[in-house]
Amino acid sequence: MKKWQSKQQLTDLLCSLVEYPSVTGTNAEIAIFEYLYYILEDREYYQKHPSHLKLHPLDDGRQFLSALVKNGQAKETLVLIAHADVVSVQDYGSLTNLAFYPKELTQELHKHIDELPEDAVKDLQSGNWIFGRGTMDMKAGLTVHLSLLEKAMNGEFDGNLLLIAVPDEEANSEGMLASLPVLDQLKEEHNLTYKAAVNTEPMFSKYPGDPAYYMYTGSIGKALPGFLCYGKETHAGEPFGGLNANLMISYLAKELELNEAFIEEVDEDRTPPPISLMQKDLKEEYSVQTPQAAVTMYNVLFMKQSINEINEKLLNAAERAKKNIIEHYYKQSAYYLKNDQKSSFEPKIQVLTYQQLYEEAVKRYGEGEVKRRINLLIKQRNQGDRDFSTTLVRTLASLCKDISPMMVLFYSPPFYPSVSSHHDPMIKKIAGFAREYAKKEFGVDVVTQEYFPGLSDLSFIGPVTTSSSIKQLVEQMPIQDKGFSLPSNLMESVTMPIINIGPLGKDPHQWTERLELTYSFEKLPVLLNECFHQLFNS
Repeated sequence: MKKWQSKQQLTDLLCSLVEYPSVTGTNAEIAIFEYLYYILEDREYYQKHPSHLKLHPLDDGRQFLSALVKNGQAKETLVLIAHADVVSVQDYGSLTNLAFYPKELTQELHKHIDELPEDAVKDLQSGNWIFGRGTMDMKAGLTVHLSLLEKAMNGEFDGNLLLIAVPDEEANSEGMLASLPVLDQLKEEHNLTYKAAVNTEPMFSKYPGDPAYYMYTGSIGKALPGFLCYGKETHAGEPFGGLNANLMISYLAKELELNEAFIEEVDEDRTPPPISLMQKDLKEEYSVQTPQAAVTMYNVLFMKQSINEINEKLLNAAERAKKNIIEHYYKQSAYYLKNDQKSSFEPKIQVLTYQQLYEEAVKRYGEGEVKRRINLLIKQRNQGDRDFSTTLVRTLASLCKDISPMMVLFYSPPFYPSVSSHHDPMIKKIAGFAREYAKKEFGVDVVTQEYFPGLSDLSFIGPVTTSSSIKQLVEQMPIQDKGFSLPSNLMESVTMPIINIGPLGKDPHQWTERLELTYSFEKLPVLLNECFHQLFNS
């Protein structure tokens, strides 16, 4: 029985998925996987093979789904990757209650033409686009995967399909990380050979109004480095008796924000410069004491740079900031202090990595005491990963006040390795086939780009593009094995070639998020179907 093949059937399936408001971290994020299980378990294939369809728990109570369709004794398997979580909908304003009802929202937007950007108006009036949270990112891709899974149930492929649908991609990718041991287990249990992983994240435009269609043979990397600035507190009436952490972090921002030294170019791909995603002092109550500590975290995207290269750039920026902070302190104190007055405080700033700070704490208190304090924090934890990482660094800094002020480099989740199959012979062949087929059959020029720019879960199963070990990062990640784990060994064991061929949409993570229906639900399923046949025959 074919339920998910026509454009209308796929549109209806998409709407049923979008109607689950599966914002990352909510109960609906759990419920949508139960719905996916529900719509699959009654299919004839899973009635005959119930063990091929499973919900797998995460440690925090969420779950992900694996759905295997096996063709007899075939070993070759394509792994289909998709996430079912979405970002929040506060940006919809007065239309928030319609954000998860695509048909109704699209109809209602005709009454709000004056509020829409010109490009969105054009798409709305064409009648070929549907609006709503998750329509583009990425429930349309999940919908197409389900369509292909249905084809596999009907025996249309020479190999196996394995759908892995996960939560938390929009936050820490804990769903994908949790799937790695399951992928390893399924490979052994069912005697599978993973041929390639296929993602259907939507194509991202390179600039507003970009008319090009894209597919991707890799996925860009992301790190979230942070700096804890640990100053010297003082009374506001004695401003030169200490060093304000807010001053320290301000100079650091000047050195890091949009710093061109971090821009990386590989062929036609280019990473944007760093931008701050968090900057705050850690003072909890108002008083006339200056903030002792402040933290900032930066979005750093990379392709082929090693973690060591990124660390070097970050530490160089901190050294420049240090120099400027000290110069500022003495320049301003000269305006205030008269004649022979001199402050007893000297702003000798240390620039350290987290690992160096940990070693300094161990020197002073012994490793047993340092671990005891960290274990107590783990036991009492009520913070998210970013804030808890900060707490761990601040605790060590407080044990080493004798070397403050200090600026401490550390990393927090999430981390996405940069991965690419751009030069893999099989993927090159499939990308070439897809380009030719799309041009011949649909008159569509699809451009092959090496790196998917929007971050994806392919980062955890694709071939990494840098020679540096993930160990270089986790050494500076306070939270590693303290409620969060980056399983580098498992990531290596399930590595496979990757490709991303997805639907056409616009404005991800915006209230004008929308999906084009004809390419996405008429042409793309056919294109992927033909690519799958080629993959199984290559």
